[in-house]
Amino acid sequence: MPELRKDPITGRWVIISSDRGKRPADFGDQRTKKRGGFCPFCSGNERTTPHEILAYRDSGLADQPGWRLRVVPNKFPALQIEGELNKQGEGIFDKMNGIGAHEVFIESPDHNATLATLPPKAALEVLLAFRDRMEDLKKDRRFQYTLIFKNEGLTAGATLEHSHSQLIALPIVPIQVQEEIDGCRRHYDLKERCIYCDIIRQETQNRLRLVGESSLFLALAPFAPRFPFETWVLPKRHISCFACSTADDFKDFAGLLQETLRRIDRALSNPPYNFVIHTSPFKEEVNEYYHWHIEIMPKLTNIAGFEWGSGFYMNPTPPEEAAKFLREMKP
Repeated sequence: MPELRKDPITGRWVIISSDRGKRPADFGDQRTKKRGGFCPFCSGNERTTPHEILAYRDSGLADQPGWRLRVVPNKFPALQIEGELNKQGEGIFDKMNGIGAHEVFIESPDHNATLATLPPKAALEVLLAFRDRMEDLKKDRRFQYTLIFKNEGLTAGATLEHSHSQLIALPIVPIQVQEEIDGCRRHYDLKERCIYCDIIRQETQNRLRLVGESSLFLALAPFAPRFPFETWVLPKRHISCFACSTADDFKDFAGLLQETLRRIDRALSNPPYNFVIHTSPFKEEVNEYYHWHIEIMPKLTNIAGFEWGSGFYMNPTPPEEAAKFLREMKP
């Protein structure tokens, strides 16, 4: 059974999950490595994954070919779905059972496809699958938050090259998300406005850090990026939770997300990258102060001693230059 342990100084929670050390090695050492070898995510190999939780299909039965997208439990989960939280103390320390859900979104049966190169309808279905799983997991009273993320490339944390994203449902709100929410609340209490809405208004006007734009969404380089070419995509109108978005929102978002990923791929020669979706926690999904968004972080630099020791990030690329470079890149 995994454990969640709380740092008594910072309030940060850590997952102690020894089973994760049993994961298989990747098939190579680069995102652009030669494709090949056995892949459990390819069509025809469904028997090698856990039973699917969700699938969008053209034909076939569960756990058989004919699917366009599959969602399966992670074979090596960070957290365990079965059991009770059993919160307890150990002297001054707090811990609980590592209860949660850990799922994998296999985005396409095509081994060589990426989220950037999927047909528009397939990219939209990836986002709809994110929404569907969030909505289902929200029914479990043990969970407070779901984090959706993508690791693309070995140095970004991917252990399989077939394009996929992941979801982890948590019994607590991650400290990084909570810090964002607390900052948004402070801004709203002072000005009665969403800070992300203010950012969108300013960036739309000066366009210095604008990367791309659609009818309903904006892609921009944040004013204080932690990493070179870090890019955010946000809805222009205020929407506090990802799953609260409409069908039109998702369609528009899929198009700009793919365009942004293609710009990054073209500009930086298909870099490894991570993305995360930050959304409001289940208990306060609809609110006026928080604004859901996706953060895309190409893996171009390493976090070293100064960053670990100080909490500062060293970014050699000004966001204004990064945005201009991406903006001028044909998607």
